[in-house]
Amino acid sequence: MTAESPQDAGYRWPVPPPGGWTVEDLFTLPDLPPHTELLDGSLIFVSPQRRFHLRMIDLLVRGLSAHAPAGLVVEREMTVVLDPGNAPEPDVLVACDATEDDMDQVRYTAADLTLVIEVVSPESRRRDTRYKPLKYAEAGIPHFWLVERTDDAMHPVVRTYELDPLTNTYSLTGIHHERLKLSSPFDMDIDITGEALRKVRH
Repeated sequence: MTAESPQDAGYRWPVPPPGGWTVEDLFTLPDLPPHTELLDGSLIFVSPQRRFHLRMIDLLVRGLSAHAPAGLVVEREMTVVLDPGNAPEPDVLVACDATEDDMDQVRYTAADLTLVIEVVSPESRRRDTRYKPLKYAEAGIPHFWLVERTDDAMHPVVRTYELDPLTNTYSLTGIHHERLKLSSPFDMDIDITGEALRKVRH
């Protein structure tokens, strides 16, 4: 038996207007899948996530939250508006949050952010490693981290980057395999071993 496609079920994919979709379209179009992103006026639908991806997000959110100073908040999978045609959804972000008590908030702007983190999935590798870092840098977000699995898939590796304001590009500041022991954007010491990842539970 062949599975029914969305088109067979009567669903009609949104047709982009001339010039592409905008941020306001992203927040007003009905029935978009959860975690839809907007990149250069195109809607990007997210694939189902692997356990590594989900647990790595949880590990980072918990670790960063434990070390973040007052005035900063750690969030997972929230939309960041970079400009009218770009609104990605980083896996983890750290923001200067003046509206922490606003439980209806659905977006941040680039100016709010201190750090964005992308956990690479096979389906999104090109976007996460090549495309999004350029967009984040152009928007002036000071810190960017990229998380991948090691070749033997036993534990994560985290590459940390800092924005060079003269070139508006990211420079690599470290490659971390066992611990995230950093003083920027704030002091932290987070266990990122395979054992720590396996202990993560929702």
